[in-house]
Amino acid sequence: MGGASADGTEPRYAELHCTSNFSFLEGASHPEELVQRAAALGYEALAITDRASLAGIVRAHGAAKQAGIHLVIGCHLEPVDAAPLVVWAADRTGYTSLCRLLTHGHARGAAEPGRGAGGCILTFDDVAAHAAGLLAGVPLAALASDWHGVAAAGAALAAVQRWRDAFAGRLWCLAEVARAGDAAERLAWFGRVARRAGVPVAAAGDVRYHERARLPLHDVLAAVRRGATVDSIRGELLANGERHLHDRGRIAERFAALPGALEQAVAIARRCTFSLDELKYEYPTAAVPPGRTASEHLAHLAWTGARKRYPDGIPEKVARLVEHELALVAELGYEAYFLTVFDIVRFARRRGILCQGRGSAANSAVCYCLGITSVAPARMS
Repeated sequence: MGGASADGTEPRYAELHCTSNFSFLEGASHPEELVQRAAALGYEALAITDRASLAGIVRAHGAAKQAGIHLVIGCHLEPVDAAPLVVWAADRTGYTSLCRLLTHGHARGAAEPGRGAGGCILTFDDVAAHAAGLLAGVPLAALASDWHGVAAAGAALAAVQRWRDAFAGRLWCLAEVARAGDAAERLAWFGRVARRAGVPVAAAGDVRYHERARLPLHDVLAAVRRGATVDSIRGELLANGERHLHDRGRIAERFAALPGALEQAVAIARRCTFSLDELKYEYPTAAVPPGRTASEHLAHLAWTGARKRYPDGIPEKVARLVEHELALVAELGYEAYFLTVFDIVRFARRRGILCQGRGSAANSAVCYCLGITSVAPARMS
């Protein structure tokens, strides 16, 4: 397997492990820069996987739409009692799971400062409980700091198998090398661990910046993170400048010893169909009596209020307005909003608090019938 396919074209590739500058003092490129560079290199997809954060995905989403590249939304997690994990949202359920997981971890981190990665404290059980809709990859390089012995291989195997049981059929081993002198040995080790664990292996780059020229900035960020100078931590810095986005031919050459690894990366990206375009504002659910929908309850309150406003009979013009507005509210899904405002106004007036509805919705028959406003719209026409 060389740097190009049999017909001379570069192979397909999707980068699935990429850190932006939204991972504080760790990534040296903006999400937009990473997306634009991946698109220029002809990648099929790019995943932004910041550490315990989804903060960079909105900018990445906008850049991906403009560049015409598929964006995979993911995250790098470091549970306190398990191997590091990269997770990707396959669908809307996965995105919901990931948001809830991060909220849980950051809430615990706020209560217990000083623990966890990026202020996010998660356990294996936390991740397993929020695995619905998520795909996951174990970055084997994180388990290979001392990988020459049988014990190291056994520990890595156990770590992968533990995640395999939590993500049945949705787990990969991520093979990541950066042209170091022992890259071939590491790839062979990665392959053995993955085969013994019964988990497919996918290629990834553990990318920290979009182009090699950002390496000096990455070194400075590392020094700031440690409160030291670059020279004083030279031995702790990345061994070379390879943690950037490479052309696909070079990536194929790098992973030639692991046939199918590039194809697995593309397969993962294709399974991740979720897009931020699927999201829309969702108003919190309003309190509604048992047996009624929000639409039915709003209509009940509006007509009850109308009869109080017009004790001698609801004028036909007002009735038509109320019917039209209730239908429009139902079409837009705004029932919970009107019910919330109704509850606030009722609470305030019972306690003698001055309040008055305002804005475009205030000039409506429904608001008048609910007691939110005090001027009948029919009298203003």
